Amino acid sequence: MATAGKVIKCRAAVAWKPNAPLVIEEIEVGPPQEGEIRIKIVASSLCHTELFHLFEGKDNRGFPTILGHEGAGVVESVGPGVADFKPGDKVIPVSAAQCGECRFCKSPKTNLCERSWLNYHVDLMSYPTTRFTCRGQPILQFTGTGTFSEYIVIRQMYVVKIADDAPLDRVCLLGCGVSTGYGAAVNTAGVTPGSVCAVFGLGAVGLGAVMGCKNAGASRIFAVDINEKKFEKAKVFGATDVLNPKAYDKPISEVLAELTNGGVDFSLECVGNTEVSRAALESCVKGWGVSVLVGYTDADFSAKPIQLISGKTWKGTLLGGFKLKDSLPKLVNDYMTGKIMLDEFITHKMDLEQINDAIHLMKTGQCIRCILTISK
Repeated sequence: MATAGKVIKCRAAVAWKPNAPLVIEEIEVGPPQEGEIRIKIVASSLCHTELFHLFEGKDNRGFPTILGHEGAGVVESVGPGVADFKPGDKVIPVSAAQCGECRFCKSPKTNLCERSWLNYHVDLMSYPTTRFTCRGQPILQFTGTGTFSEYIVIRQMYVVKIADDAPLDRVCLLGCGVSTGYGAAVNTAGVTPGSVCAVFGLGAVGLGAVMGCKNAGASRIFAVDINEKKFEKAKVFGATDVLNPKAYDKPISEVLAELTNGGVDFSLECVGNTEVSRAALESCVKGWGVSVLVGYTDADFSAKPIQLISGKTWKGTLLGGFKLKDSLPKLVNDYMTGKIMLDEFITHKMDLEQINDAIHLMKTGQCIRCILTISK
């Protein structure tokens, strides 16, 4: 392309500081260096992880930054040493590295990678080096991606090539939230046919978990949330029962125990709330119940040891346990052949300039996923 090897000026939504609206700016995006790829981002969704970093953080580390990590686009150019990608390839940039060389990448037991930003720069939620500049200063790339920009430069171990006919404004959802919930059910929990499940929290991650439970063959799926407006959507993804904890004068774990003869086989906490995490564990049947922590929080929490001594298992998951470079092409194919749903997660569509409106919708629980058109 004519822009290869040159600095590109483009639009991006910059978060200059926490607890403030994003600002649409003209930024400069440098050419890719060794092992890097420059991508034109076509579409991106908004995930609650952005809200956590922007509004719930406690200091200015990690700013200024360009948020966004559920995007999809087209390769514009590649740097030296990149052999598996070429200009024109459709791709999904992801926030979890897969170098393919470290002990974690070589193990089938985990999707962690020793070379991920997560291991060294978790306070920034970004690598300290960046190809973004604006107003003469470097701008960080949130989770190494930064998809609220028309162009990004990203290391090739964070890029997944997908089918040429994949709709980018749909499959971008697979970059984080949907895959996280879906994988938490089918990979981490290992939901079995005929089992009884409970999913706590019905955002995109929770609805992905409901879909995973259904596809794994669960016979009964309880969808738990205090926002009853989400109940009908949960049924679309496979929920058989819906529960609002505020509608009962006893703990929701006791309600579930009464409804299931002692507790559910699998529970998935998709909120990122310590009280909900404990309730999800206590909702499991003793002896073999499995509870998975899916929602993110950095708060401390605890549980009574008897919950685990009685035979329950408490597990955590990152991005649903998927090695994304390996798994995303199959998930894209599963969507295109009707095995998983994506369109049903989308409640709003907006342009990049409307990003603060999209943030408001997510903060107030008025949307599941909003798709932003980044480039046209």
